[in-house]
Amino acid sequence: MLGKLAIIAHPVHVRIPRTLVNVLISVLALADAAACVPVESGSGGPSDGPSGVAATGPTKLLDELTVAASGSMSGYSRDRFPHWRSAGKNCDVRDTVLQRDGTGVKLSGCNVVDGTWNSVYDDKKLSDPADLDIDHMVPLANAWRSGADEWDDDRRGDFANDLTRPQLLAVSLGSNRSKGDQDPSQWKPPSREFWCEYAQDWITVKHYWQLTVTSAEKTALTDMLETCEWATAP
Repeated sequence: MLGKLAIIAHPVHVRIPRTLVNVLISVLALADAAACVPVESGSGGPSDGPSGVAATGPTKLLDELTVAASGSMSGYSRDRFPHWRSAGKNCDVRDTVLQRDGTGVKLSGCNVVDGTWNSVYDDKKLSDPADLDIDHMVPLANAWRSGADEWDDDRRGDFANDLTRPQLLAVSLGSNRSKGDQDPSQWKPPSREFWCEYAQDWITVKHYWQLTVTSAEKTALTDMLETCEWATAP
């Protein structure tokens, strides 16, 4: 049973719909229930990653987040979250995200000069890299107010350059700047079709990095999860 689960939950570069992963895990669990051995979580530090949502369920992970009032912005600066880090040669994390999220991407050295991107926040098709921003799913200022103010700059740099969790996304300039540092109680993607994924990704990032949520934020995330197919299935 563990071997089967490991195959499903092993991180890959292709984004597999979380609903499909949940269904497959449930089928295997029913078939081999007698042989199942609970998978233990890691140590007290961040450990769930993207597969944590698939294996545990986004609602459960949301319930595990600490609810607290938004903290102070005192001392905040984007410079306290060093980015973008080098990603080899003259490339950096921003180049990496543009290449990962685009199709037909063309490069000049490390610079992305052409391609096609779908901005999932507002469902816009873009072909000019200059029309794109790299959005932090959980904005840096929001992270500061929900616990990152207590980290050192190295850890904040890890957060700002996190390519493993769904923390970095190439989206339209307009949607990114409209979002700013707001949480889901204050801003939601204009494309309602992305609400389910947005909520799950937000929860994944906050759960991994052990950041808090406000009560309004938790309520908004709960409402957004209700748009997921698995939440409305009979």
